[in-house]
Amino acid sequence: MHIRAHSAECVEEQVSMSGTETKTEVFTVTEMGEPAAERGTKRTHFFELWVQPCLAELFGTSLFVFVGCASVIGNMGATGVTQPAVAHGLALGVLITLFAQISGGHFNPAVSLSVYLCGGMQLPLLLPYVLVQMFGGLIGAGLTKVMFPSNVYAASFGGAFDIADTADLGKTTLAEAVMTLFLTTVVCMGAVNDQTRSPLAPFCIGLTVTANIFAGGMLSGACMNPARAFGPAVFANHWSFHWIYWVGPTCGALLTVSFIRLLLGDQKTRVVLK
Repeated sequence: MHIRAHSAECVEEQVSMSGTETKTEVFTVTEMGEPAAERGTKRTHFFELWVQPCLAELFGTSLFVFVGCASVIGNMGATGVTQPAVAHGLALGVLITLFAQISGGHFNPAVSLSVYLCGGMQLPLLLPYVLVQMFGGLIGAGLTKVMFPSNVYAASFGGAFDIADTADLGKTTLAEAVMTLFLTTVVCMGAVNDQTRSPLAPFCIGLTVTANIFAGGMLSGACMNPARAFGPAVFANHWSFHWIYWVGPTCGALLTVSFIRLLLGDQKTRVVLK
């Protein structure tokens, strides 16, 4: 999305038959055209630069959290995490493919934070992104509560995260940080860093989420996303150790930024050894 200003100069030279006289006329076209067209262009670009990306993040986060919560509720009684892992990964990959060209397809405050700190988005969009992602988490979790029977919903805490082993919360927080580090590294290296950017980034990000849930789903739930944790926690009123799903992903995102800005990023992204 770029605002383009167009200017043109038309030069007409008329030379007499004897070649001794030259007449030059210069016509300059104004940059923005007529006032009405200018107003329309400004409104259009304001919508595409600021409003539409936030709407895409709201819509995408709502669908992602809905699918995530529904997959956990539907997996009640199962011994493995195959259903939530595949559902989260597929939903995220599809949504990023659809909305990446509008908003970047973050759907996750930790991802937005890492993308901004790696130079992939503007600061004025960071807070609106986080707010609409949290609201999208509420919408997705609310839809889940409406659709599922109350007894099934209550038994699964509405898809909210529940830590099985509370003996060592430090290890659980570390697990969330490492899994978010993996996720945000794939996002920033695959979609932001020019040297490693790939059209397969949506597919890779979805696979990363799936792999992380297989790896850490039985330990912390493999959240990696405060918006995914917040929505069902509100509707199920289940706040047990909820802080882990903010501290862990935030630390993981900051670690990613440190590695990319100092070591792994291209010359434009690195802050040292340029």
